[in-house]
Amino acid sequence: MRDNEKNETKDVLCETAGGETVYCDGTSIVAVLPPGRAVLSTSWLNGGYHEDVRMVFNHHLSEDACRADTLEGGSVEGYLRLTASRLGFDPDQSTGMLTKADMCNAAVVTHTFRDLTVTAVVTGGIEANGGRAGDPASFYEESGNFCDLGGTINTMLFIGASLLPQTMIRVVMTAAEAKAAALQELMAPSCYSTGIATGSGTDMITVVSAPTHPLMLTNAGKHAKLGELIGRCVKEATRDALARQTDLFPENQQNMLVRLGRFGIGEENFWETATALPGEHCREEFCARLTEMAGDPVLVAATASVLHIADEVAWGLLPLNAGRRAVHSMMMGISATPGIDLPGWSDLMCTGNSPIPEEWVRFVAWCIENRS
Repeated sequence: MRDNEKNETKDVLCETAGGETVYCDGTSIVAVLPPGRAVLSTSWLNGGYHEDVRMVFNHHLSEDACRADTLEGGSVEGYLRLTASRLGFDPDQSTGMLTKADMCNAAVVTHTFRDLTVTAVVTGGIEANGGRAGDPASFYEESGNFCDLGGTINTMLFIGASLLPQTMIRVVMTAAEAKAAALQELMAPSCYSTGIATGSGTDMITVVSAPTHPLMLTNAGKHAKLGELIGRCVKEATRDALARQTDLFPENQQNMLVRLGRFGIGEENFWETATALPGEHCREEFCARLTEMAGDPVLVAATASVLHIADEVAWGLLPLNAGRRAVHSMMMGISATPGIDLPGWSDLMCTGNSPIPEEWVRFVAWCIENRS
């Protein structure tokens, strides 16, 4: 590792229990490692398992530098090597990750149990690249080309213990599950299907452990305390990073239109549905009422229930007819709400042909048009 005399002027994010110094210089988050650390990384630069890495970094890519043919250095690995050198480190002893996320929005979470400490440093975005495992692919890799790095969730994990290489792989598995759990709890939508995202298509992770540490651990699964600490750190840091970078937090999800967004449904769909209903229609009044109703907690709860039924039908857990009957029962209950006059609504709603989310849109549009 080269001397990096500027470290002292950087914005230090944390000093881990194992002695790693993590700092931010505006466009990169850098972790300086003591000698002898074991590192497992998904990076193009010194990826895989290594015991000679002295620096780990997470680097912000500008909008114009997100494809291999526009990167300095001529390739992803070349760009990472160039970045490591500019940060003042030997590229042969460095590994790094790339993202469009701003480094100032990084989240740092540490949890400790007895002599064991786990720290997660996460940057994240999901709004442009969120996907669910098994969604249709967006590219086929050829000749080293790669996809856009927008919306990437990058994770650094520092484990204050000695781990076997196979245990570090298990760390990655547990961290991936924790990230997916965080996205599920936020109802983050996939950009490529109607499913709930489990990550982005370009997520990366780097795990650092200390082979000389007196605490030797062999299990990083969910039953082990190490697995619990990893899960808690990654979940909390992922949620915090997404809130900072993309304003994805629970309060913003408490809106009917936001929930329907993952099905490609928005204000325009409601208006088009309303114009097909009997009577006269005023777009300005309709949209004003829709905006008002969209934030109603009861309607948000009902929408969440309807969409979960639609999910279970799609997953094969419920028959379509049973799901429709349950949704229609909910409609009947809401139609009894004071202030809504819905004579004959069931004749228009229960056609039995439309997808469940579309039937819900028709019902809500009918409620708005017939609200007294």
